[in-house]
Amino acid sequence: MRRIQSWWRTTIVIAVCSTLAVVAPAPASAVPVDMTVAIGQVAPAVTRIDTTINYQHAIGAGTGVVLDPGGAVLTNFHVVQGADSITASVGGQSFPADLVGYDREHDIAVLQLRGAGGLPVGPIGDSSRLAEGDPVVALGNASGSDSPLTQEAGEVVGFGRTISAKDELTGTANQMTGLIEFAAPVRAGDSGGPLVNGAGQVVGVTTAATLNFRMGPGGKGFAIPINDAMAVAGQIRSGAPNDSVHIGPPTLLGVGVSAREQQQGLPGVIIHEVLRGGPAQQAGLLDGDVLVSIDGVQLNSATSLTTVLDRHYPGDVVDLVWIDRGGQQHNGKAALSS
Repeated sequence: MRRIQSWWRTTIVIAVCSTLAVVAPAPASAVPVDMTVAIGQVAPAVTRIDTTINYQHAIGAGTGVVLDPGGAVLTNFHVVQGADSITASVGGQSFPADLVGYDREHDIAVLQLRGAGGLPVGPIGDSSRLAEGDPVVALGNASGSDSPLTQEAGEVVGFGRTISAKDELTGTANQMTGLIEFAAPVRAGDSGGPLVNGAGQVVGVTTAATLNFRMGPGGKGFAIPINDAMAVAGQIRSGAPNDSVHIGPPTLLGVGVSAREQQQGLPGVIIHEVLRGGPAQQAGLLDGDVLVSIDGVQLNSATSLTTVLDRHYPGDVVDLVWIDRGGQQHNGKAALSS
């Protein structure tokens, strides 16, 4: 098995966009004494998340926070994206976890820990009350589930930040807006974890670090404001899907695509690999084919492919149009799976 990073599931490229001047990060090599009590109020509810992806023979690690005593957990979607199995531990107790639903665009997911009860709940704060210069600390699982929680301390640098991230394995790209920027050396594995204020409240969900962050003083992190994250989590927990929220695990067509192999300026996505026995193979697609459309929706990127699939559920039968390596167009149907 190989270990993969938890920033967008693989290596990412992040561009930070802001019309505001970026303040130089303050040194953040140690947890300030006055944050110790704050950390203690949230740490019991921090969830360590470990995943395996059978297809890629990979394992990953991330973080979450408990939302209710029955085992609902808030995390990033990219932490659990593509996982065949998810294990979560809280306070030394380990549970198998199921994906309740997710919002790919906003990088939020909710897990349910099987058999959980009486768990400590993370105290949720109000991210709208944060101000530049406020002390914060990101709690996470960057050191691994058998090690102490990482405690990446710093201060709030700014608000309304935008990042663009690309997943080099799947070819998907995503832009997130409205993020909190904070000066702290967060690392892969911290993603999905709580950003804690001085009052010991969760005010954000760590989602990314700048590409040139350092494993020490001077790093930068980005967090989804907890007000936004909880609104998405509430929609997921209601069981009602919408244009961005998908209930349950992702729907499977059974194709792998790569951004490096896409046709520049041409319609369709090149299929890097067809999953053996999956819906796409049963429909007749082969490695190297170009998938042009699903249910009449033209595809122009890996992102458009996942967007279309997020609107479907296992058992749905979709119409496919593809072009083989010889240039011949084909039409077929595929019954999607999970």
